Amino acid sequence: MALAGLLVPLLCTAVVVPAAPTPVWCFARLEEEGGGGACTEQLGDEPVPLDDCCLNPAYGYKLRPHSHCHTCRQGAWGPWAPWSSCSVTCGEGTQRRGRSRSPGGGGDRREWELRVCHLPCCPEPGGWSPWAPWAGCSVSCGEGTEGRSRNCADPAPRCGGGCGPGVAQETRKCQGKTPTCPVGGAWGSWGPWGACAGTCRGAGPTPGRSRSRRCDSPPPSVEPPGPACPGAETETAPCPGLRPCPGVEHWGPWGAWTSCERRLWGPVSCEPAVGQQRRTRECVGRRPGGPPCPMEPGGGTIQLRPCYNVKNCLLPGNWSDWSPWGLCTPPCGASPTRSRTRECQPIYPAYPPTMTPVGSSVPINVTFWGVARPRCAPLEGQLLRLVETRPCLHVLPCPHPDED
Repeated sequence: MALAGLLVPLLCTAVVVPAAPTPVWCFARLEEEGGGGACTEQLGDEPVPLDDCCLNPAYGYKLRPHSHCHTCRQGAWGPWAPWSSCSVTCGEGTQRRGRSRSPGGGGDRREWELRVCHLPCCPEPGGWSPWAPWAGCSVSCGEGTEGRSRNCADPAPRCGGGCGPGVAQETRKCQGKTPTCPVGGAWGSWGPWGACAGTCRGAGPTPGRSRSRRCDSPPPSVEPPGPACPGAETETAPCPGLRPCPGVEHWGPWGAWTSCERRLWGPVSCEPAVGQQRRTRECVGRRPGGPPCPMEPGGGTIQLRPCYNVKNCLLPGNWSDWSPWGLCTPPCGASPTRSRTRECQPIYPAYPPTMTPVGSSVPINVTFWGVARPRCAPLEGQLLRLVETRPCLHVLPCPHPDED
């Protein structure tokens, strides 16, 4: 019985379990300047008990890794938290921030500050002005369009606002003064040349030939009347290739140009010195005492021109583009091929392109004469001419000698 009496008090005694320590992230420095409230110099990578961290009252701590920073000083206010976002997205609003006091002091544990914040003005819609009158029709005949407009200015919007639904311009179909437009005529193709009015070229005007065309592509409209085709319905031109009539004086062909030389100095080459060339022709069929050949714009028996002599001159060069492919050779033989070429072409010097003869105010062109010696960068081992050859494919068989 005595043993039982001793056990009852023991069973009724409450078991006291100590409270678990508050885990915090501990920092050696608390930046309180300017209300920043930033903890720096973290002590360790893992949380530690609050009591252990605050053995040094200068330390700070965070209850979570990215939460607000608190001070370890008893009863001391911690740093201010950052200002909150502005309460509005435009115009005037407010921001709030707070701070807390560490345990051990009296009074409120939290303190707040509120300030005004200003953001850009809020968009204010505008209003459409009344429509302007319809503008005139875009055409004077047939169907066209006309338009009218209005402005977003009654009142004008502010701060990026708009005018709401609607458009600033609108169009509609309209009818011109006359329902149908006149159609102007257009010429058709020229017809073939007619027969020549002569068979040879004599002393008079050269015989001519003519051709015509019709104003039918399309023809001018009748109602309302459309404009006629501009220009002439027929044209006349001298007959080409006519030989001189027998017994009639005529100019023979021009001879070749002479070398480019400079009078009194002889040949001039590879320098910007203007030389001169000449060529001649004869009056064929002129009888002694007979009339001379007719004068032509090209001159009489002698023709002169200024020139630069570049014969055999060493000049820089550029490779030409590929020439078109040639014909297949041989045309009737085994394995015909075709080829194309690139040539090293000279770059002519930048000499003055014209000159003004003595006693004249009209400049004339100066011609390069002679075959120069161009120098190009080697192209596939070639210096002057590159040839590419390919076989001709699907060659037709050669016809039998008896066939056409």
